[in-house]
Amino acid sequence: MRPPPPVPSEEPVTDRMGVGVGSVRLRNPVLAASGTAGHGAELGAYVDLASLGGVVVKSLSAGPWPGNPAPRLHGAGSAMVNAVGLQGPGVAAWVEHDLPKLRRAGATVIASIWGRTADEYGAAAAALAGVPGITALEVNLSCPNLEGGRHLFAHDPAATAAALEAAAAAAGLPLWAKLSPNTDRLVEVAGVARDGGAEAVVLANTVLGMVLDTELGRPVLGNGGGGLSGPAIHAVAVRAVWDVHAAHPGLPIVGVGGVRDAVSAVELLQAGASAVQVGTATLVDPRATAKVLAGLDRWLADHRTCAAALVGRAHG
Repeated sequence: MRPPPPVPSEEPVTDRMGVGVGSVRLRNPVLAASGTAGHGAELGAYVDLASLGGVVVKSLSAGPWPGNPAPRLHGAGSAMVNAVGLQGPGVAAWVEHDLPKLRRAGATVIASIWGRTADEYGAAAAALAGVPGITALEVNLSCPNLEGGRHLFAHDPAATAAALEAAAAAAGLPLWAKLSPNTDRLVEVAGVARDGGAEAVVLANTVLGMVLDTELGRPVLGNGGGGLSGPAIHAVAVRAVWDVHAAHPGLPIVGVGGVRDAVSAVELLQAGASAVQVGTATLVDPRATAKVLAGLDRWLADHRTCAAALVGRAHG
């Protein structure tokens, strides 16, 4: 039986913001999301990176990757559709040029990796093994699997297991599996990710979408379709977190999708997330992570509770 929801206390909260995600202890539950915070300390011009729970860098492959043809981003109502295509310098260049800047900024660094085969995930993880200054690896499984007919890894339990086992064998770091909401097997895949070595799951990546140029009668993005992100998918993210927490209550979750203020962060925590990531909001306002962090701290103080006490509270 689950414990009852926490009752606000008149006693002061000594550690209002500290949370744990598996074996990783974070100073607070607000992180900058992969893909919107850059590869290095770019956000440091606007936000004290040391004040955040962590910075999840843009996903890295073992070697450099050019990404998709332009245009890559386009507005879609209250959301954004993108098909950047995981452009990146590769692990070696990142370790040499970007990681030192993040370390000097005092950031808690979570490196994100991707691949097109299980072996490529293993190679990216192996290249980061033993590198100082990395707290955890986020394994981005929302990538086409060249060994499996180009279906996304996160849509296939067997492919998910293979990628995570390859990364786990090489990394020597806590693994967080970033999953896709574009499947009715999400709960099953989350359990497989846990069994394959993930200490936590990140829910969820973008929702498949497309925008058309009606004058030209063709997609506006160079790659055709892309991933929808921002406030329009927040309810999807809350449902993903809710369903996985209900099915796997002992599996830590990092919630991501449409977080833009304290209330949207609290929703994900109450649905079952131990921490949240701020992504698309950063592209609108590069200070968004700091604003969410400050707003969440005020919300917790006003409600005389702490972040850890909110996790899964809505499940009763």
